[in-house]
Amino acid sequence: MLGLAIGVATFTAPLYLAEVAPVRIRGAMISTYQLMITIGILVAFLSDTAFSYSGNWRWMLGVIAIPGALFLLGVLLLPDSPRWLMMRGRKAEAIDVLTRLRGDGAEVDREVADIEEQLKTPQRGWHLFLQNANFRRSVGLGVLLQVMQQFTGMNVVMYYAPRIFEGMGYNTESQMWFTAIVGLVNVLATFIAIGLVDRLGRKPILYIGFTVMALGLGVVGTMMHLGIRTHVEQMFTVVMLLTFIVGFAMSAGPLIWTLCSEVQPLKGRDFGIGCSTFTNWIANMIVGVTFLSLLNGIGNAATFWLYAGLNVLFLVITFLLIPETKGVTLEQIERKLMAGKPLREIGQ
Repeated sequence: MLGLAIGVATFTAPLYLAEVAPVRIRGAMISTYQLMITIGILVAFLSDTAFSYSGNWRWMLGVIAIPGALFLLGVLLLPDSPRWLMMRGRKAEAIDVLTRLRGDGAEVDREVADIEEQLKTPQRGWHLFLQNANFRRSVGLGVLLQVMQQFTGMNVVMYYAPRIFEGMGYNTESQMWFTAIVGLVNVLATFIAIGLVDRLGRKPILYIGFTVMALGLGVVGTMMHLGIRTHVEQMFTVVMLLTFIVGFAMSAGPLIWTLCSEVQPLKGRDFGIGCSTFTNWIANMIVGVTFLSLLNGIGNAATFWLYAGLNVLFLVITFLLIPETKGVTLEQIERKLMAGKPLREIGQ
């Protein structure tokens, strides 16, 4: 049941944010979603570390009820999505919500007109997927983006951080606290994405992020290959692992969710984001269940080199396929997509 709840939340939250956020801060808004996830991970790491001294695994699980209750209270205060309201013929309510969210009458009128133009074709995601090759391209792009995010190796570090730090020669207590530090760095680096995503754009940040991740994991793998013997070598390896965390948190972590919510046309947005979110969790599972087998099969160093190589590949894919959506309305992105423009050109 917890898994179902998480699946629903990860599907609806970025979708909702993409539909209510103003164009000028849409990237930062959806990146804030990822920031909240990283804060939750950090709190979970700290909570688990505290309970680890007593071995109370029941409370490790039980405290999840607290943020769940807070989340429920927060949802009760949210307005409905203007696009969702207009899809159901409730235009006056949609205008009221947009007026509260935007505060600019002219901007509200433009957005209402754009939404009305889109709604001339009803939302039928599955049928659109079967009938429209352009929509299949956007769904495929969303799926690819989520595969890229998971195969950076980030969740390998998040799930198996104690095991990784054990491989660096640290004892159990140090492993737990270094894992908490990983969570803290993940939170702090996400602020970089929030601050820069609507200034620099999506693609430049992804270029930087994938480069930093490839470098960080490549050095970690090299250190494990050469052997980590001294305290200085231990700390240097930890710093490079944290460098990898920074690269992910400032780029692929938040921006993949941003792009996945931006590239899907309104008529099939629910279906498209559903497919990409489903892919996220499938890829997440594959990464999680194969990591220990890779360590045992090809060794620590080769495993980290493998993920470093994948990040180099993702740099190339970003150049060839990923559009720059900074400052472009969802309606403009959809028009270019449905006109058959190459994927990398459906943004700016």
